[in-house]
Amino acid sequence: MKLSAKALAIVLLFVGLVLVNYLASSLPARLDLTADSIYSLSTGTKTMLGKIEEPVVIDLYFSKDASGLPIQYKNYATRVQEMLRQYVRAGRGKLTLNVITPRADTPDEEKATAAGLTPQVSQQGGEQFFFGLVVTQADQQKNIPAFAPQREQFLEYDLSKLVYSVQQINKPKLGLLTSLPLQGTSPQEMQMMMMMRRQPQPSQMVISELEQSFTIVKIEDSATELPAGLEALAVIHPQNVSNKLQFAIDQFILGGKPVFLAVDPASQHFKRQANPQQQMMGQPTPSVSSDLPVLLSAYGIAYNPQNIVGDNDNPLPVGGQGNQVVRMPTWLSLRKENFSATALPTAQLKTAWFIESGSLSAKPGSTTTFKPLIETSAAGGEIPAMMLQFAQPDDIAKQITPSGKKTIAALVTGKFKTAFPDGAPKDEPKKDDPSKPPTPPAPTPAASGPALTESKATSTLFVIADTDWLFDDYSLRKMNFFGQTAVEPYNDNLSFASNTLEFLGGSQDLISIRGKGSSIRPFTVVREMEIEAQKKFQTQLTALDARLAEVNKKLTEMQGKKTEGNRLIATPEMAKAIADFQKQQAAMNGERRQIRRALREDIDGLEKKLLTLNLLATPVLVGAFSFWFYRRRKQ
Repeated sequence: MKLSAKALAIVLLFVGLVLVNYLASSLPARLDLTADSIYSLSTGTKTMLGKIEEPVVIDLYFSKDASGLPIQYKNYATRVQEMLRQYVRAGRGKLTLNVITPRADTPDEEKATAAGLTPQVSQQGGEQFFFGLVVTQADQQKNIPAFAPQREQFLEYDLSKLVYSVQQINKPKLGLLTSLPLQGTSPQEMQMMMMMRRQPQPSQMVISELEQSFTIVKIEDSATELPAGLEALAVIHPQNVSNKLQFAIDQFILGGKPVFLAVDPASQHFKRQANPQQQMMGQPTPSVSSDLPVLLSAYGIAYNPQNIVGDNDNPLPVGGQGNQVVRMPTWLSLRKENFSATALPTAQLKTAWFIESGSLSAKPGSTTTFKPLIETSAAGGEIPAMMLQFAQPDDIAKQITPSGKKTIAALVTGKFKTAFPDGAPKDEPKKDDPSKPPTPPAPTPAASGPALTESKATSTLFVIADTDWLFDDYSLRKMNFFGQTAVEPYNDNLSFASNTLEFLGGSQDLISIRGKGSSIRPFTVVREMEIEAQKKFQTQLTALDARLAEVNKKLTEMQGKKTEGNRLIATPEMAKAIADFQKQQAAMNGERRQIRRALREDIDGLEKKLLTLNLLATPVLVGAFSFWFYRRRKQ
């Protein structure tokens, strides 16, 4: 072959490689072989993107030229950009992606600041950089102020939620049915209370948080049906709920709308309402528990309002008599390991408090999916609620028999069966007053349609066996800061409430999205080798450290014996002892280095093997292919 022909062949080969890469990047098909499909869009996201009617513009701001930018952020920015390109392909012309590099003192930086993005500071160079997202549709604009690589497993949910929320002109309606004073005094009640010279009660902070995302519609206990247009329903500490209203709740959830249900075996609010004098006189006391047994049983959930959960491994320290700290085993202070790391409402939580909560479990034979979100430790157990009336914390702790993890909150999904298989319950006949003429029966309203006996699609029910965590007393501390009310959270209770209801209040497509794995794959083999080596040499290392500490202590004592002139009394015996201790110290330090080197020996060997494999793999494969090609051509 002539030299010109060879040069032309090389040029054509290079052009072919470029064209193949271009065509591969342009093809809509993708093959995702990762375990969690982290590079693929879920069915819920694709369905949501297919419903977009008006064009949506996505502006990704990333300061890729910032000095000292951590490599972790650069890799994550590439991950976000590739994910957004999939959104654009799935949007079928309705989405437009703009990747912007906001440099200092430029109009792009001003646009990023005006859009509400938060600049971050690189730890190495100290320079500010932007890494956020702005989504716009018509005059609606939403943003992610700053991306965090730690939230990578929920990247798809965050992006889908942002694209969905920018299409919502009005806030979704959240129905609220509760016997607790969470909303405080309404404007209509406030005038009456001022006339009666009574102090109006403010709303709990959880309501203020929810009002930022929802229009809250209050539902009275006496209602027989739910208001129209609700996107989600929150039922908190239900008491004396009529059968007709329970039927309405049942049809609401069977229709595909999500429900937030909080029951409680011992509400602290109603406990404070109880008067001991009334109990002594035999008068009825307010009920402190709540339950919806008909609905819960039909949906495959077991809950006993007579039992309270205790956990001796996670008691909440509270103030007792004489400023003593008392640990209450039925007041739980749960930590990150007690929360589901794969569920969106709980994955980012660090701590939460629950006061005398109950436990939940899936009934045997249930066809629904019961996913625990919050659990106690393995030391959890149950005790009757009546035992807490006069028992001391130490006595309660002794009564708790560990019986494994207890579920406090769970997400139940699937095809639900109705709790009212015979249809809507009939009105209970009212007793007529004999002194008045009989009242003719009221006409039966026309039915809007046949009652549902099974879920139309997948139904979603969040249920938690505690309600006290929603009150400010157990979630935050309020302070007066220059005439303004400042709030200092005790825990993540407020975040948990808002996360859960925002998760439920989104579209059904969003609810179907689950957290995925991270693109950063841990070296599990190396980690296991480190653990085994640590077990093997830790005993020797601990004994050696103890001996070395003893030698250092004796050496310090001998060198510290000084005269008034600050000179060391160096007798031959002491000088010899000091020299011996110094030799022992040097020998032990050398032995210590050898043990630590042994800890890394196998790992270093693995690293050398991988390095050699990486260096030789490509030349060997190319050489083998060249030899095969040469043989084939020669034949």
